Amino acid sequence: MKHSKARNMIERCFGLLKGQLKILASPSFFPIETQMCIILACCLLHNLIQKYMIFDPQELESLEEDDDMEDKHFEDDEYVTSITPTKEWTNFRNTLALEMFNHWRE
Repeated sequence: MKHSKARNMIERCFGLLKGQLKILASPSFFPIETQMCIILACCLLHNLIQKYMIFDPQELESLEEDDDMEDKHFEDDEYVTSITPTKEWTNFRNTLALEMFNHWRE
């Protein structure tokens, strides 16, 4: 149940990103290397928007949806409050990021 709720939250985040940056909303026919760069650029743009834009209308829509969900009462539901990555996952993520960066530099 916890994994399902975490997955739903992550899918909402991807939905927000896809709504904000339309290039992610449709299938891509670019080579996989280009797709990786597009996704990275979109995430960086999203972070810049979050940092410097005072009001994001896309986020307001998402918050309204969350308010609708809060109106529903779920008994005995436990929510994921924190995620602690394992060393294996951290090493995998760092290695993947380094490989992507090195490939991008070539």
